Amino acid sequence: MAAPRSEFATLLHAWRDRLSPADAGFPATTGRRAPGLRREELARLAGLSVDYVLRLEQGRARNPSAQVVGALARALQLSRAERDRLYRGAGLLPPRDGRVSGHVPAGIQRLAARLGDVPVGVFSADWALVWWNGTWSALHGDPARLPADERNLARALFGRGAAHAALLPHRSEGGQDAFEASIVADLRDAVSRCPGDDRLDRLVRELRAGSEDFARHWARPTEAGRHTSELKTFQHPEAGEITLDCDVLIVPGADLRMVTYTAAAGSSDAGKLDLLRVTGGRTASARP
Repeated sequence: MAAPRSEFATLLHAWRDRLSPADAGFPATTGRRAPGLRREELARLAGLSVDYVLRLEQGRARNPSAQVVGALARALQLSRAERDRLYRGAGLLPPRDGRVSGHVPAGIQRLAARLGDVPVGVFSADWALVWWNGTWSALHGDPARLPADERNLARALFGRGAAHAALLPHRSEGGQDAFEASIVADLRDAVSRCPGDDRLDRLVRELRAGSEDFARHWARPTEAGRHTSELKTFQHPEAGEITLDCDVLIVPGADLRMVTYTAAAGSSDAGKLDLLRVTGGRTASARP
């Protein structure tokens, strides 16, 4: 098993050196000894500790989980072929077709990284948060502080774990019931497209058993929730009440949802969002 780990360490280091900090959303600075990402930057993007990334690159950390490899592949903006090679280098089978994919194409990551002034979160078909920028963390709290399985909007809305406890108090212009219905409808569609996905099946069974609201929406198979642009008002511990336009953008061919929050230029809400971006929402606790 030593050879696959050695290959994994080599690939990890080479692809970290290859990725431009600007493409990953980090400001260009002088004094870099290498053109690529620093280890602490990769660790931040992947939601891992710097020490763990170092041990992976040195081959001292053995048998990384599929979850860790997937997070690193997204952070490194790998192509599907490169992602599969990284999985094999770790001694793991690459994700199979017919399952929910958390792969974020490099072009989408570069686009999202250049939108640093506004909160951007990228979700997979099961509403797992797979990519976010610093302004998203400033608004919602740093998702990296949550267990990986809890970085899921459906769990935040209907579950009883860390994601639900950390959810920022908010209200939707179209009503909470309609918003919840749209999330459940998305999960139902995901189940129909990915019937062999064990993680998705476990999520749905858990929420049907544990949430009356989820079970109510799930029992209405003809209920079709649609995502439309709408205002959302948050109660933020630092910025206070802040109202933002929420847009859900579908990424063609990737089964991803890019969620953005914006405010009209010059408005008080835009000023609050700028404050959060600058301060990083320091007083906020961890939220999905």
